[in-house]
Amino acid sequence: MRVVSFSNMKDGKRDDYKLLHELETEFAAGTADRLVEGLRSLADSLAGYKIDRLAHSLQSATRAWRDGADIDWVVATLLHDIGDVYAPYNHDEYAAAILRPFVREQCTWTVEHHADFQLVYYGHHIGAPQFKREAYRDSIYFDDCVEFCERWDQSSFDPEYDNLPLDFFAPMVREVFARRPGDPAVQRRGDRVPLNVPAVAAQRALAGA
Repeated sequence: MRVVSFSNMKDGKRDDYKLLHELETEFAAGTADRLVEGLRSLADSLAGYKIDRLAHSLQSATRAWRDGADIDWVVATLLHDIGDVYAPYNHDEYAAAILRPFVREQCTWTVEHHADFQLVYYGHHIGAPQFKREAYRDSIYFDDCVEFCERWDQSSFDPEYDNLPLDFFAPMVREVFARRPGDPAVQRRGDRVPLNVPAVAAQRALAGA
């Protein structure tokens, strides 16, 4: 096994860091597959709902797909709760940090703030600020997050819903995470793409997906 020559980073040589860069690039290429496996672990998190968190994630992403959402929206929706296992108190920020280099800013912002927006449905029941989302009223993505929560998140706890399987979405995750990280043409700061496109949704419905 190839290893560097140093014990303190300040003593490293060019060849050491060239080696590390090669190994880190190779490791990063497996991110999508690790995320897919991470999604599977959601089946064992947060009891109490009628469905587990994996089923919730799949149901949310399926609704997005059937609404005609583009790949950035679908993958962001699929991964929006992946932080539940390791970051239960800031799972939204955790998921957004994973997504940020690879999807449109609109989707990252929505994922990053969706927990605050979800409070509108239940905050008053637990002594939390129900309308915390109002702090973000000036954001160009405010309405997107409202729609995301209403149509794809809060509505996706139905044990009778026929969600698509994880294997259906895995190729999309791989496609997104194969992009050049941080590419401005991917992140598209300030751009807004509709959450649903009726024509696309109709085509997908005809295809039976």
